[in-house]
Amino acid sequence: MAYGTQYLAASGETNGIGFPVRPGGEDGGIVSFCQSPARTLFMEAFLTSTALVALAEMGDKTQLLAMLLATRFRKPVPVILGIFVATIANHFLAALVGHSIAGVLTRPWFRYAVAGSFIAMALWTLVPDKIDEDAPLKAPSKAGVFVTTLVAFFLVEMGDKTQVATVALGAQFDNLLAVTAGTTCGMMLANVPAVLFGEALAKRVPMRALQIGAALLFLLLGLWMIAGLQGWIG
Repeated sequence: MAYGTQYLAASGETNGIGFPVRPGGEDGGIVSFCQSPARTLFMEAFLTSTALVALAEMGDKTQLLAMLLATRFRKPVPVILGIFVATIANHFLAALVGHSIAGVLTRPWFRYAVAGSFIAMALWTLVPDKIDEDAPLKAPSKAGVFVTTLVAFFLVEMGDKTQVATVALGAQFDNLLAVTAGTTCGMMLANVPAVLFGEALAKRVPMRALQIGAALLFLLLGLWMIAGLQGWIG
């Protein structure tokens, strides 16, 4: 069956959760289990999105903002929740844009453009970010820490390299949920430690090395797409 899990069992029946069983519930009833192609594609999109965004976020201005908010408010839980909600909203829209464009423009030139965007992201990732310590906090004055963080993080993420990467990932992978979940997970992996440990983390973690690693990942993904379009890889 296409995009389904195939089983081999003596009776051809399953136990209700996807595993085949022999008649009468005999021991050793599970004969074989193969992972669904759909699930494999989901995990590929999820893990790729997580890794790329987590590394690209290192030293990014949104990570610097996370450290700034944590230092200003001294309340890590609402800051983390604000980052989480802002990221889901922002990256869902970005992945939706990429996914919609990919669904309309299916010609090879568009795929080359997506590949080129990953290579451009590799170069952009190498450019260090700076942030104005006052500008990001111009949210509603009476808002709580959560709302202030949500508004500031959502606005600062607009046009940021991780948002652009999410658009490209949405175009590359035909799975909006996997890309949104993966990029959000990557953002949280990068920003939760920044909120909890702040300046101590910045002094100990070699941000430049992580930025170079992220650039290499973007470059390899772009080159891999081009190689696939050229028929050099299966």
